[in-house]
Amino acid sequence: MFGQGQKKGRFKLSLTELHGLCEANYARLLRLFPEYENSNHRELKVGTAKVRLEVIERCRYTTIFQLHQQHAESRWLGKLRIEVRAYHDARMLEVGMFQSHKSVAARYQYPNDKMFQQDEKYQQNRFLADWLEHCLQNGYVAAAVSRSTPGV
Repeated sequence: MFGQGQKKGRFKLSLTELHGLCEANYARLLRLFPEYENSNHRELKVGTAKVRLEVIERCRYTTIFQLHQQHAESRWLGKLRIEVRAYHDARMLEVGMFQSHKSVAARYQYPNDKMFQQDEKYQQNRFLADWLEHCLQNGYVAAAVSRSTPGV
């Protein structure tokens, strides 16, 4: 709460922080899905959740991925869906769609109709960073069971 005589400061987005976050997320995604150029998807197990990383569009300088999480223990995060765009020339990864929210602006007036935070874009990319890091620390690729016939 702002007292009398105090003015609410104008929100300023730090592009340096946002760019650093997007660069780190690019590196995290490539560690989780290093073969994305030759494969359209990768599945991981993270605790009780199944995570699927999927290429949905490839262009010369960009790749769009959908990241899905299903069957997590937490009801609010049980079905996570994030669409991200990788800018390969800049080595940055940016959230394009988070759950059902498409095209998030860099900054919002607050309050607003959708009750987005002033730094909603940064928060979504920060969440992505935490989630990717969680996948890196706790995820594993389920080993495929190979069946062979003895003596063949």
